[in-house]
Amino acid sequence: MTTTDLVRRLGLELPLVQAPMAGTSTPALAAAVSRAGALGSISIANVGPEAADRMITETTALTDRPVNVNVFCHEPPRADPALEHAWLAHLRPWFEELGATVPEAIHDIYSTFQDDDDQLEILLRHRPAVVSLHLGLPPHERVEALQEAGVVVLASVTDADETDAAVAAGVDVLVAQGHDAGGHRGVFHRDHDSGLGTDDLLRLVLGRTDLPVVAAGGLMDGTDVARVLDAGAAAAQLGTAFVLCPESAADERYRRVLDAATTSRVTSVISGRPARGVPNRFVGEVEPGHPPLPDFGITYDAGKRLVAAAAAAGDDGFGAFWAGSGVARTRSMPAAELVATIAAELAAAR
Repeated sequence: MTTTDLVRRLGLELPLVQAPMAGTSTPALAAAVSRAGALGSISIANVGPEAADRMITETTALTDRPVNVNVFCHEPPRADPALEHAWLAHLRPWFEELGATVPEAIHDIYSTFQDDDDQLEILLRHRPAVVSLHLGLPPHERVEALQEAGVVVLASVTDADETDAAVAAGVDVLVAQGHDAGGHRGVFHRDHDSGLGTDDLLRLVLGRTDLPVVAAGGLMDGTDVARVLDAGAAAAQLGTAFVLCPESAADERYRRVLDAATTSRVTSVISGRPARGVPNRFVGEVEPGHPPLPDFGITYDAGKRLVAAAAAAGDDGFGAFWAGSGVARTRSMPAAELVATIAAELAAAR
């Protein structure tokens, strides 16, 4: 499928996708992007059924253009009290320094589309134009159910094996998310990250399938979009580029940190899964010599509590300041203006 075919199928004016960014993308951001001719996205991965229903309802009330709703498809976590206790013991010095109580226990805070029937019911009821799958794949019948409801299904992949699995699952579009991507890169298994950069991954994925491929990871402007389109991508997905838009949910600390950042790096200690963000004390001090991590969702419960403790203490040294490798090129402007700017840069570059 060519760029023109994909844009036409999704009803877009531009081959541009705003990344879902769970916790940062909002209905207002997604709707503004979609109204501007690109594909706006929200994620229901980090909220319960009522909030998920409300987010989709609010987004579709703000625009009649296509939107993407993202879900996480990671393997359900396994509780391990001994492992979790050891992790909390490792974090104790920083909790105490920040004047916070160390949690007595941590629990899974994320649902997964692998087995979340509420998410499936909500998606089938709302029938958004697009649903994107991240961190793995759900059972095949869930992909089929979405497609039978008229939904275009995207899936993030980061290596050859994941590409083959997504093709076999019958998804419509692949998102080749390179190691440059901010936040949680879509690796299926946290201990098997290929580390492939965006350009190399795009070439690999294009060589293994005829499905349309969206390039993602470290892309910040129209020149970047032109590069991946010229390499064969059907569209480009940008996330970090939209964090400083006033419509995003980024708080003042996040905006301040990103505005000053010049680099980012990948760590697993905040959430239990590889994620790229602006380096800080959480990465520099908690990561070295750390004990084995509990599963994703459980580790993230502890991480979010430590982040909250730092925020309450006014300490910017701890935080999940997710950002891609292009963080030094962030721009602060309304989402519609940013989409128009990217479109102008793309036209000039091509």
